[in-house]
Amino acid sequence: MSVPHHHHPGHRHPAAPLGTSLLRLAVAQRLVVAAIAVAAIWAMAFWALH
Repeated sequence: MSVPHHHHPGHRHPAAPLGTSLLRLAVAQRLVVAAIAVAAIWAMAFWALH
């Protein structure tokens, strides 16, 4: 039987672990994420102007 997760009274609940951090990605992967974000912003700008 496993011990249930708990925290002490009066203390905040610990934060949930985050998913993959951008800082843990390789440089090439970060550039791809940035390029996709920039392309999406430009696409929304062109869509809004037309």
